[in-house]
Amino acid sequence: MTDLLVRLFVRDAEKTSSPQVREKYGLLSSWVAIVCNLFLFGAKFILGLISNSIAITADAFNNLSDVGSGVVTFIGFRAASAPADEDHPFGHGRIEYISGLVITFLVLLVGFDVVKSSVEKILHPEPVEFSLFVILGLVLSILVKLWMSAFNRKLSRKIDSGTLKAAAQDSLNDCVSTGATTLGIIIARFLPFSIDGFLGLMVGGFILYSGYGLAKDTISPLLGQKPDPELVHEIYDIILSYPAITGVHDLVLHDYGPGRIMGSAHVEVSRTMDVMQAHDMIDNAEKHVQSVLHMPFVLHYDPIADDCEETRMMRKKVEQIVREVNGEMSIHDFRMVPGETHTNLIFDVVVPRGETRKNMELKQEIDNRLKQEQQTYFTVITFDRNYI
Repeated sequence: MTDLLVRLFVRDAEKTSSPQVREKYGLLSSWVAIVCNLFLFGAKFILGLISNSIAITADAFNNLSDVGSGVVTFIGFRAASAPADEDHPFGHGRIEYISGLVITFLVLLVGFDVVKSSVEKILHPEPVEFSLFVILGLVLSILVKLWMSAFNRKLSRKIDSGTLKAAAQDSLNDCVSTGATTLGIIIARFLPFSIDGFLGLMVGGFILYSGYGLAKDTISPLLGQKPDPELVHEIYDIILSYPAITGVHDLVLHDYGPGRIMGSAHVEVSRTMDVMQAHDMIDNAEKHVQSVLHMPFVLHYDPIADDCEETRMMRKKVEQIVREVNGEMSIHDFRMVPGETHTNLIFDVVVPRGETRKNMELKQEIDNRLKQEQQTYFTVITFDRNYI
């Protein structure tokens, strides 16, 4: 069914990196959510009235909030697909993250409301009417929500969308909620007291817990999360496929919304290579990254003195010292500037996120170890923090 709907409503469905195609996927998901949840709200509300169950009625309003989520998804994808303008030169893709956050807020709101209603039902219990018609209706709603969860999860994987992932999880939450309600009504038939309020409380707690998880997933990209390691490795592999490029560092990726990543990096190339040839090669490497990963990418050229044996040997020694200070640290842009009384060693050190020592402390330790080798060496170190 999912593949059929995609074929009918998403033109060029395989071009998932296109903002226009992403919009079509999002609009398809939102319309399916609106139609299905309106049907489920009406059905469950009637079932709740028939059975006098707070759990079923709360579940019905949970579906009504999902209609609102569908509307938010619709608005979010339409807005995210808007082209760049004078005030937003990188486009509006991050609106998709914001719409996912709004959906998360709605999930949490429903969770709080279910908990509140359930506590009231525990304090003031009322009998729940058992009906085979009600049970069959709830089972049908579970099947619908299971399909919706699978539908949104499949679409989220196709376009790597946190918003659709949140919608898929919300539908799965509804399955658990309705399943617990159905089981509770069946069990309650054989008990001398009502457990409807306690079931509602458990369902509300589950919704709040899942909402907390969704909140973390949707807030993280807005705060600037660590890039996907697979993407980082792919970028390195492409750049280092050019034999004359001997090193890559200072890779930075900026996320302006799904499918809207921009990147830059520094590459090390021998200073003996002709400048025009080096420039041409780096241009080709940039275009290679752009064509394979569909992202704007810029490379900065760092010439290195690999034609000097003394410099090469000293670089290896400094690399060893730096790794002794912290096994995860690395160096780049290494240069030697000799003088009459001393030699300056100029280089950058990449510091991992887990390192708690201050830059001056790290420099002091590197200098102390280096002085054991040669008293006339002085260091000029720039400390970089790792962003990947």
